[in-house]
Amino acid sequence: MTVATPTARPSTLRTLWTSTLGKKAVMAVTGVIMLVFLVAHMLGNLKIFFGATEFNSYAAWLRTIGEPVLHRTWYLWLQRTALAVCLVLHAVCAYQLSRRGATARGRGYAHRPPPGPSFATRTMRWGGVILGLFVLWHLLDLTTGTVNPLGDPGRPYENVVADFRNWWANVIYLVAMAALGLHIRHGLWSAAQTLGATGPRSGPVLKTVSWVLAFVLFAGFVTVPVAVMTGAVS
Repeated sequence: MTVATPTARPSTLRTLWTSTLGKKAVMAVTGVIMLVFLVAHMLGNLKIFFGATEFNSYAAWLRTIGEPVLHRTWYLWLQRTALAVCLVLHAVCAYQLSRRGATARGRGYAHRPPPGPSFATRTMRWGGVILGLFVLWHLLDLTTGTVNPLGDPGRPYENVVADFRNWWANVIYLVAMAALGLHIRHGLWSAAQTLGATGPRSGPVLKTVSWVLAFVLFAGFVTVPVAVMTGAVS
């Protein structure tokens, strides 16, 4: 008598990761986490309008969050690690879903070619590439100070002012923030659909919220380089 060997069932996490719905859910959750960070980051940036002392004190406070339970700067490194994980998961899922979509569009069209990607899809795709490159530049610029004209870790206010006195830094920042606004507009709506938050009544409201939030973040972030360019912050 032969005893059948039970077949190992895939884990729930593996099933979630390999499914299209699971990848969309991962993108939605990681996107929301990064969105919350962006709102907090924008509000912190606006403290530059209170002067060098206030802004530098805020930057110093960020390094002490969690003390004495956490050592100095540990919170920042935990935050950076979590955001890096979210960014990688978000990008990997976006790429894999894009490949699946391209494969699906290439099947079953014997008489006419499949329609190309929509404007929203192209915006998300290329906007994501622009934002990924911007994150690398931003870290080298205002985190490590490697490409910053001043690069003094103890003077973040002065680093920002020195940076945005260069026209090319402003162009990089403005283009990236425009890409961010469009990415948030389309991404927030997609995340809401994936998480089941859209409906006949909530749908129009969420569309409006996505537009408003995208504009607020764009305006909040670009206010700083514009203020330096016009001399309002110096």
